[in-house]
Amino acid sequence: MTPSTAQRMTIIGDGATGTLFGSIAARNGLHATLWGRRAEHIAELANRHENVTYLPGFSIPPQLQLTSDDSSAFFRCQVIICAVPTQFIRPTLQRLAPYIPAGIPVLSLAKGIENTTLLRPTEIIEQILGLRPTVAIAGPAIAGEIASGHPATIVAATLDPELAQQTQQMLSTSFLRIYTNDDVIGVELAGATKNIIAVAAGILDGIQAGVNAKASLLTRGLVEISRLGAAMGAKPLTFSGLAGLGDLATTCFSPGSRNRTFGQWIGQGLTCQEAMRKLSGIAEGVATTESVVELARRYNVDMPITRCLHAVLFEGKKPADGIAELMSRRQREELQAVNTPTTSSGGCA
Repeated sequence: MTPSTAQRMTIIGDGATGTLFGSIAARNGLHATLWGRRAEHIAELANRHENVTYLPGFSIPPQLQLTSDDSSAFFRCQVIICAVPTQFIRPTLQRLAPYIPAGIPVLSLAKGIENTTLLRPTEIIEQILGLRPTVAIAGPAIAGEIASGHPATIVAATLDPELAQQTQQMLSTSFLRIYTNDDVIGVELAGATKNIIAVAAGILDGIQAGVNAKASLLTRGLVEISRLGAAMGAKPLTFSGLAGLGDLATTCFSPGSRNRTFGQWIGQGLTCQEAMRKLSGIAEGVATTESVVELARRYNVDMPITRCLHAVLFEGKKPADGIAELMSRRQREELQAVNTPTTSSGGCA
């Protein structure tokens, strides 16, 4: 695939992110097709020229093709964007695999870790579709803001430098700047784990714990997710970049963040099930919390904030009790090497 020949793109997923990036690709001159699994939702998008449910107020360009037909969606396709939540990547690609051309690149926009396998999105893609070039895209990119033309920067991580440059050319706009990175593990882990901290930040908002507490959570949360990344082979510097600190800050403070909003409702007294029903879309940080607790155990990394959130979401712990537990941990130095795994008895965030 070269910039001159990569003209046909299929976007899998008709949520906010898929709609946004499909529209960008179409406006950039690619023959872009947006696929959704529900025919009635695709019909609504076609009739309204707007994704009322997930991206209200944004006009879908007429040149973006819309379909729910599995076979025609990938006709002569040369590159794919996978824009479905992590826990749904496997069943979606298993359904579509017979129609997806072999070897074509897949750009992943998911930010999570699969529960049953603890695989990252690009690992799931390669497991289902076979080895092929992949790109992990992450960074501070609230879809509604980009759709409104507000400036944003994201990062495209891949081991293929040429594909990284092609991704920039296909998806960059006057208001969306794309950097490249070769740390796929770090970018995917950062994109996934920041959602955990964002749910916790929302809980602090819900109980009105204050800005000091939220800033402390963000800072110490970054320490523990960086520690996990280092243990798994990521570059520590990646967690200070767009996929790490940049996306973490956006997701923890933005009113448009689904993960922060979900957490806020938990802090206000809703159960997980009630908050999920109330939310438009999916808060990936909820399922990711379960996966990351297992990853921390596997790699012997202490992640007290993540463990505490898991206890609040799945074990009935009250948020106030979780805060008290974190605040009463053993006193220690602030700065330690993030690439040194710590056990629950020897270290804390």
